[in-house]
Amino acid sequence: MTGQTDALAGPLSAGERVLLVDPKERRYLVTLHPGAFFHTHSGIVAHDDVIGRPEGSTIGASTGRRFVVLRPTLADVVLKMPRGAQVIYPKDLGAILIAADIGPGMRVLEAGVGSGALSMALLRAGADVVGYEVRADFAAGARANVSAWAGPDATYRVEERDVYQGIEERDLDRVVLDLPEPWRALGPASEAMRPGGILLAYLPSITQVASLRAAMASRSFGMAETFEVLRRTWHVEERSVRPDHRMVAHTGFITTARLLVAIPEPEL
Repeated sequence: MTGQTDALAGPLSAGERVLLVDPKERRYLVTLHPGAFFHTHSGIVAHDDVIGRPEGSTIGASTGRRFVVLRPTLADVVLKMPRGAQVIYPKDLGAILIAADIGPGMRVLEAGVGSGALSMALLRAGADVVGYEVRADFAAGARANVSAWAGPDATYRVEERDVYQGIEERDLDRVVLDLPEPWRALGPASEAMRPGGILLAYLPSITQVASLRAAMASRSFGMAETFEVLRRTWHVEERSVRPDHRMVAHTGFITTARLLVAIPEPEL
């Protein structure tokens, strides 16, 4: 994969995105352009002062305040990139990759691509991703965000299609759903997936999960599991060691199941 993910070493260059971190650890995602300036209440940073510097450098702003400049992680990009739909939080993205057992070369259908955050995580894991999205504006936004991060050569395409109406692909290894009614996609998914493949759904409400699990039980999906991820950071400073006052608690439920071979009806 080319693009942002390959720029792991060497000096910072024009055209790449960097993360500027101010003295209060506020983070700003900036694309470097010769002659340009980044304006913030903490001061103005000249892009030319950043271009050519090694990652991890400290850059002075017009106010004398100092910014640390780094290449952004995937989590930084997900939280700072333009979006029209609510993104899946990084804490859930990592769990999704493990729960769905995403790996290099796997053929993955993602339905409900939103702003492309999950697409980026799937691509980072090495999967070949096809996205279905009914909203043209979301599809365009996901393409733009993924291209800016992964480059034009990523094995990624988005089709403006309704997964409830069917899936064109066959022998898929994984189907990942970020949709309000994923139980409606179980039929198309069971026809498109290979036996043993994993279906994963991300849902905000436990009532939606209950409907999905009931529908799975009536189809050839087994070994179903549902969980959520709660992330709590800690304040660690000299003798003050305690949990932070705020935490990212519930964001969504993750449900997985395996596609099994249907047991044939006994002959009478």
